[in-house]
Amino acid sequence: MAMADNVVATYYYPPMEVAAAELGQTAGSKLDDDGRNKRTGTMWTASSHIITAVIGSGVLSLGWAIAQLGWVAGPAVMLLFSLVTYFTSSLLADCYRSGDQSTGKRNYTYMDAVNANLSGIKVQICGVLQYANIVGVSIGYTIAASISMLAIKRANCFHGNGHADPCKVSSVPYMIIFGVAQVFFSQIPDFDQISWLSMLAAAMSFTYSSIGLGLGIVQVIANGGVKGSLTGISIGTVTPMQKVWRSTQAFGDIAFAYSYSLILIEIQDTIRAPPPSESTVMKRATMVSVAVTTVFYMLCGCMGYAAFGDAAPGNLLTGFGFYEPFWLLDVANAAIVVHLVGAYQVYCQPLFAFVEKWAAKRWPESTFVTGEVEVPLFRTYKVNMFRATWRTAFVVATTVVSMMLPFFNDVVGFLGALGFWPLTVYFPVEMYVVQKKVPKWSTQWVCLQMLSLGCLAISLAAAAGSIAGIKSDLKVYHPFKS
Repeated sequence: MAMADNVVATYYYPPMEVAAAELGQTAGSKLDDDGRNKRTGTMWTASSHIITAVIGSGVLSLGWAIAQLGWVAGPAVMLLFSLVTYFTSSLLADCYRSGDQSTGKRNYTYMDAVNANLSGIKVQICGVLQYANIVGVSIGYTIAASISMLAIKRANCFHGNGHADPCKVSSVPYMIIFGVAQVFFSQIPDFDQISWLSMLAAAMSFTYSSIGLGLGIVQVIANGGVKGSLTGISIGTVTPMQKVWRSTQAFGDIAFAYSYSLILIEIQDTIRAPPPSESTVMKRATMVSVAVTTVFYMLCGCMGYAAFGDAAPGNLLTGFGFYEPFWLLDVANAAIVVHLVGAYQVYCQPLFAFVEKWAAKRWPESTFVTGEVEVPLFRTYKVNMFRATWRTAFVVATTVVSMMLPFFNDVVGFLGALGFWPLTVYFPVEMYVVQKKVPKWSTQWVCLQMLSLGCLAISLAAAAGSIAGIKSDLKVYHPFKS
């Protein structure tokens, strides 16, 4: 095991440690307290990672979600999820170190934190849920990116041929294009090296959200007023059962729009060493990013509903609630694609790292797993063959699955429901109870358990609604012919 640990340290955190050893230096100034390269992250880089992960394509389905719930419940549910996310993320931030928040043992991943505070089957369940959710998110982002690329093609078609033209285009080639791009970007070794991509993606999220907001405002002015009702889409337009399923699916869409807890510890592991403690910086980053996200969600979601009422499309910029100006829609959808390239990487890096570290421990002598090959391009790059093979295979697999399941809203809702309760609420609450030794049946313990049970009920209802939607979609869909 010690040898395997050394292999991981050598091959996955290489440059400064190896250089220091070669030079015969102590390298104390170059390394953190755990012997790894000095972390350089700040509140702002952590915030950009969170915003990149959170303000994703989910923002564009919020107009539809509010249309199902109405002017009262829609914004209220959005605010509720933002508060729950901030609270549970603050609990989770305290679990990065075991014991003292400045000098305690670091937990590098979400699973490490669960393992340090909980035990037994909970650790295995957490691992399965976290990594299954990451796979699901990568599929959802591939679908969303292809829809945005397809929307650019269709917007130009509508502009040239008129709105009556069906402009039917397959999404499959666009999924392949996105997959090819991800094969290249997935070769970036780890989280620390994608901060530039994360910041670019965060800027893109503000770009397309602002365009969607602006178009919504223009549409409201053109309508001569605000559309929508207090209770959402009315019975008659949909059946009572459809109203129930759509409402629960809307809960899932909003939950997904705030879901980033599964990568919070990994983001926190990029923050530079104390003082102040990583948990203090992470809590500030969480407050900033959740506040910014909520303002954008409220504006975009409410404006989408105000502009289109019950007819709000499932995706504000690709559902063709808007046709003109077509060039502005093209800019917005291109920004979505660039953002999703970065978001895909932010979500998948923890899974990539987990598999690679496991393989290095399992086969420490294998040159395929632990060795590096020099590839001369513009300059010489060192490529780990296992990393290149495994990450490429992962991207190919998720792209193929995306081609088979391109129903965006229902997939988004199901992913939100699947990951929200266990990863955003249950595990952070349970770890906090253990770490802070909260007495059983105390007021604080009871309140935390009530929060957890309430969120479980929401997750189950949202999952049921999304499964019903997916079943409905499957009746009319033929794989690879979207």
